[in-house]
Amino acid sequence: MINSVHKKRFTVNSDRPKPKVIVICGPTGVGKTSVAIEIAGEFKGEIINADSMQIYKYMDIGTAKPTLDEQARVKHHMIDIVDPDEPFDAAMYAKMAHEIIMKLDRQDIVSFVAGGTGFYIKALLHGLFMAGQSDVNIRERLKEEAAVHGEAFLHKRLSECDPTAAENIHPNDTYRIIRALEVYEITGKSISECHEEHGFTDEPFKVLTIGLDMDREILYDRINSRVDAMIDAGLVNEVKWLLHKGYSENLKPMQSIGYRHVTDYIKGRISWDEALLTLKRDTRRYAKRQMTWFKADSRIVWIKPGQFEDIIVLTKKFLAET
Repeated sequence: MINSVHKKRFTVNSDRPKPKVIVICGPTGVGKTSVAIEIAGEFKGEIINADSMQIYKYMDIGTAKPTLDEQARVKHHMIDIVDPDEPFDAAMYAKMAHEIIMKLDRQDIVSFVAGGTGFYIKALLHGLFMAGQSDVNIRERLKEEAAVHGEAFLHKRLSECDPTAAENIHPNDTYRIIRALEVYEITGKSISECHEEHGFTDEPFKVLTIGLDMDREILYDRINSRVDAMIDAGLVNEVKWLLHKGYSENLKPMQSIGYRHVTDYIKGRISWDEALLTLKRDTRRYAKRQMTWFKADSRIVWIKPGQFEDIIVLTKKFLAET
C-alpha cells in the first residue's frame, strides 16, 4: 500500500504578473449565468464554465446551460466538451481551465469563471491533490462489487472509513464512491484527510471571488419555478433521447439531479408527481449544500444578484490593482 500523497502543481511564469481571474459563484438558481454574461461583456472578457454538468454534450435543459444566444454574447469555454459516457473529473477540469486562463491572459483578455461546482473552482484556483497512482485492479474490483451488491453497499463501506465524504457523496454516485474507496485503499487515508493535508494552497492567479446570494425563501421559489420551466422546455424528452442513444442511467451525469428523477419516472419506478416533488426538493437541498461550501470561504465577497453597479465597481477596482 502506498502511503504518500502526490500533489498536482501549476507554475506561473515569474516574468509576468499572475493572471487576474474573477469568479462568479453561488447556489443553483441564483442567477450566476446572467450576471457573468453582463459583467464579462462589460469588461470584454470571456467566461469559463465551472458547472460540472455543463461540460457534457446533449445535456442542455437539465443543466440550465447558457443558450446559444447567451453564448454568442460572450464567448464561453468548458461547455459541451465531453460525451456523457466519457470520464471527466476535477483534475481534468483544473488542467484544461488553467490552460485557457493562461492563453487568455497572454491575449490580455480577462477570465470570468462562473459556476456552482465549488470543488472544480477550488481545484482550479488552489491546485488539486493527486492521491497516489490510480489502481486499475482496485477500481475494477470495486465496480464489480457495485454491480453485484449495489451502490448502497459501497456507500455504507465509505461511511465507515470516511463519514465526511459519504455525507457529501450521493449514494447513487458510484463514480465518486469508488474513487473515494480507491484513494483509501491506495493511501491508507480517507479522501477527506488527503484534501485536508493538501491544504489547497497553490495560488497561480490573482483572484476576486464574488458570491451571489439572496433570501433563502426567494431562492427556493426561483428553484421551484426553474424546475417547472425545465419541464416545459422538454426535460423529459431530453432524458428519453439520452436513454434512446444508449447512455446508461448508471453513468455519473445521468445520476445527477433532474436526470435521475426523470429516468425513474420514465422507467416507471416513481409517479410523475413524486418525480417533480423530489426533483424540486433535491435541487433545494443541493443549493443549501452549495451555500454551506461557499460560506466556508472567507475570501468570497457576497453581493445580491441585482446589485449590478456594485459588482461593476468591485471588478473595476480589482482589475486596476497592480
